[in-house]
Amino acid sequence: MTRVLFVDDERNIFELARLYLEQEGFTVTYAPDGDQALRHIHHERPDLVILDIMLPGRDGWSVCKEVRQAGNPVPIIMLTAKDDDVDKILGLELGADDYITKPFNPRELVARVKAVLRRTASRGPAKQVYCAGDVRLDVERREVWVGSKRINVRPKEFDLLQAFLEHPGRAWSRDQLLDRVWGYTYAGDTRTVDVHVAGLREKLKGSGVHIETVWGYGYKLVESETS
Repeated sequence: MTRVLFVDDERNIFELARLYLEQEGFTVTYAPDGDQALRHIHHERPDLVILDIMLPGRDGWSVCKEVRQAGNPVPIIMLTAKDDDVDKILGLELGADDYITKPFNPRELVARVKAVLRRTASRGPAKQVYCAGDVRLDVERREVWVGSKRINVRPKEFDLLQAFLEHPGRAWSRDQLLDRVWGYTYAGDTRTVDVHVAGLREKLKGSGVHIETVWGYGYKLVESETS
């Protein structure tokens, strides 16, 4: 079932949209502000986000920008109370897939959601299994295997490993990993990343992959020449 995240501080607008979207078979969840939206996007991974621009605290433009900077391709439809081409252009430049002005006809919103999902389907479905060396990570089952042996990883270790496997060879800064795995509002420091990377390294010994330190920056996943 397709999961839609609706982000708007006006609950009555959400309830109206939810009624029409659920009639069309979508599962709809709600976030009233940008920080909660980011947590939901990074951890629950909805199939589409409907995102109001004017939010308390972090605005919709900031949310959209940070989602795209993290490499998340989730389709985003921006909402605004202003019929302003500047808003539309800025939203699209930041990576939004469509734009609708409030007040909107809920039937039009449903049609826009379906149209965006059809367009973005050409990107291909989200990958559910990632492999490197002898490591296999199953996103749906949240399982990690090394060869024929399933290994136990902590939840944040799993999320870290998924980030590395999604972008093999990419150098991640500690701040980027902190944002990706722990969320933009996490109050801890980057030593948390180091501790979890150390745990992953121990569990991945002999797997044919290694988390390499990028000195002065962060980490990247590399495949060993021999297993």
